[in-house]
Amino acid sequence: MKKLLAISAMIAELVFATCVALGSQYVYASGEEKKVCEDKKDKAGKVVNDKAGKPVQVCKTIKVHKKVEGDKVPTK
Repeated sequence: MKKLLAISAMIAELVFATCVALGSQYVYASGEEKKVCEDKKDKAGKVVNDKAGKPVQVCKTIKVHKKVEGDKVPTK
């Protein structure tokens, strides 16, 4: 009887861990990401160039959220 309870507890833990692992993948997949690059500037505001003479760029990855359209809130 004790072995049966221990086995069922282990199965329940495995099912819970699997659900958590699979559910966490869908949480991060909801946002769309966009790469934004800008030219690097020095303190004077001039564009910094590398050895080849091309401007050095600073790139960041940002999340793009979908705008939801709704009804206007009536004024009182």
